[in-house]
Amino acid sequence: MTDGGEGLVDASSRIAERMDELEEERRQATNGKKRMDPAKAGAIESLRLARADVRRQLDGTTHEARRLQLTIALADIERRLAEIERTT
Repeated sequence: MTDGGEGLVDASSRIAERMDELEEERRQATNGKKRMDPAKAGAIESLRLARADVRRQLDGTTHEARRLQLTIALADIERRLAEIERTT
């Protein structure tokens, strides 16, 4: 008959080895990628949503003055988005 503690020690060492393997995989996965500043990521997402909204409004607008306003706004959003993405 075997000691019950041996199985526990074996299981514990296998768990520790697996945790080390997972940590190494995680470290390798993040080595090649740059981490984005959360503020920049939020700004990019906000600008993308704004761009989608302005495009939606532009598609539904027939008044020429409003189309001009939306076109200018869209150009500004795209300029700001390109500027943020360039600095990232």
